[in-house]
Amino acid sequence: MKGNSIRSETKKPLRRFWFFFLVINGLICFFIFKGNTTVGITNNVIFSDKIPASFDNFTIVQLSDLHDAEFGENHIDVVNKVKMIMPQAIFITGDFIDSNRYNLEQSLILIEQLQFVAPIYYVTGNHEIATKDMDRIKTSLEDLGVRVLSDKADVITLDSDSSIVIGGIEDPLASELEDDEAVKASIDQAFAEVSDELFTILLSHRPEQFDVYEEQGIDVTFTGHAHGGQFRIPGIGGLVSPGQGWLPKYTSGVHEKNSSHMVVSRGLGNSLIPVRLFNQPEIVVVTLRKSE
Repeated sequence: MKGNSIRSETKKPLRRFWFFFLVINGLICFFIFKGNTTVGITNNVIFSDKIPASFDNFTIVQLSDLHDAEFGENHIDVVNKVKMIMPQAIFITGDFIDSNRYNLEQSLILIEQLQFVAPIYYVTGNHEIATKDMDRIKTSLEDLGVRVLSDKADVITLDSDSSIVIGGIEDPLASELEDDEAVKASIDQAFAEVSDELFTILLSHRPEQFDVYEEQGIDVTFTGHAHGGQFRIPGIGGLVSPGQGWLPKYTSGVHEKNSSHMVVSRGLGNSLIPVRLFNQPEIVVVTLRKSE
C-alpha cells in the first residue's frame, strides 16, 4: 500500500506538467492563428504644404501583398473594415496574387466587393510578373473598373484649381535593368508630363528603393513587399525581408527623408513563409492633411 501511495504522488507533478504544457502550447497556437487570420487597421497622417485645401482630410486605404489569401467568406473581414473607413481612394501595391499558388479568380472577389466603395488604383508586384500572365491580370482588373498604373500617372482634380497626382510603376522584375535603374526610368516615364508644383503620390511595390523615390522628388510613396519582416521582434522590428535581407530597415509604418515620405504596408497574406509572428496582417489608412 505504501509503495502504491508513493507512485501516485510522483504521478501528480507529471500530470500537472503535461496539463500546463498542453495549455501553454494551445494558447501559443491560438495566438499565432489569430495573428495570421485577423486583420488590423493602422492609421497614419501625412502633412504637407503642397496638399491643396480641397484634399485636406483626403483618406486613402492601402491593401498590399494579398498573395491569394482569404479573410472570411468573400473576403468579408477586409471588405467590412474598408467600408467602415469610407476612403476616397484605395491603393493596391502589388503581389495581389501569389505565383506559387496562383488563383486570380479568388483574389478578384475582393475587387468585386470593393469596386463601388472608392476608386481603386493598382500596381504590379514581383509575383504578378512571375506568373507571366500579366495581360490577363491587368485586363481582369480593368474590367472591374480598377485603374492599372503601369508607368502612368493620373491628375486627380476635386475642384477647378486643386489637383494632386497619383502615379504608379511596374515592378522592376519586368525590366532587364538593375532594380534602381528600372525604378528611376519608370518614375521618369510616369511623371514626365507632371508639374513639379503638384503634390505627387507614387504606388510602387518595393520599399528598398526609398532613396530613388526621394531623389526623384516624390512626396509620398506607398509600398509593400516586405511582409512586415515576417517575424517581428519587439523593440527591434522585422527579422527578414525580400530585397533587404536580415533585420531590414523598411518593413512597416511611415518613413521620412527630407520632404519625401514612404508608407510601408505589412501586407495581408504570406508567400514562401506561411506564418507571421507579432505581425498582424494590416489595412493601412493614410489621411492627407494640409500644413501651413
